[in-house]
Amino acid sequence: MKKAITLLLMTICATALFAGGAKENAEGDNSLKYIQDKGVLILGLDDSFPPMGFRDENGEVAGFDIDLAKEVAKRMGVELKMQPIDWDAKILDLNSKDIDVIWNGLTITEDRIEKIEFSKPYIANRQIVIVQKDSGIDTKADLAGKSMGIQMSSSADNAVNGDASTVATFKELVKYQDNVQALMDLATGRIDAVVVDEIMGRYYISKKPGVYAVAAEDFGAEEYGIGFRKGEVAFVNEVDRILDEMVKDGTAAAISNKWFAEDILLPR
Repeated sequence: MKKAITLLLMTICATALFAGGAKENAEGDNSLKYIQDKGVLILGLDDSFPPMGFRDENGEVAGFDIDLAKEVAKRMGVELKMQPIDWDAKILDLNSKDIDVIWNGLTITEDRIEKIEFSKPYIANRQIVIVQKDSGIDTKADLAGKSMGIQMSSSADNAVNGDASTVATFKELVKYQDNVQALMDLATGRIDAVVVDEIMGRYYISKKPGVYAVAAEDFGAEEYGIGFRKGEVAFVNEVDRILDEMVKDGTAAAISNKWFAEDILLPR
């Protein structure tokens, strides 16, 4: 067990080092100038992913990531525009310039690192298993013969399908456009469990006491980063610089405390 935990931490650190940190600008990289010249930073998000980015009671896009992005855009001197997207098509939307960043609880994975640039990681996360309260499901072994729900093209999708031996025991694996619909189906008994980001999952179930429980076993640890188009290093470096500045002056901690009642940001 100790060896497995050590290996997991080494993997996370290696991924973080590969994805984050200062990068060298490529010659002719005008990505930052592109954003500054047009005066607008378009943020792509799944608007049903509380508390990172979601619709509030007034139908407005709100959330932890949104507040961070608003402050970054302000310090860059540009307008922030929120653009809800199909999460399954997020990288296509990014590369076609329909959006400028994917900033909505985006997990850093090796597969994504090959396709897009990442900021430094800023939050740690796990892929937890949410079940109905008193379901008796607490381990991966307990999921045998059960129906599992996941959001398609999400980090949960990757994490679950990365455990082929466990998936082989499921009755079925049901894929959803968003996590909220999956959790609603779980509450009504249409499925038996949902794998979801811990940040989102615990926030969601805290709003519905007595309905859900979190299993003891999970599908792995990970970290969040902001996604950019490949090669847009100047833009990445500027956003990282501003976030570092926000951490140093306490602005980032204040935003974190607003949403989580504590500072959950990773050291930068």
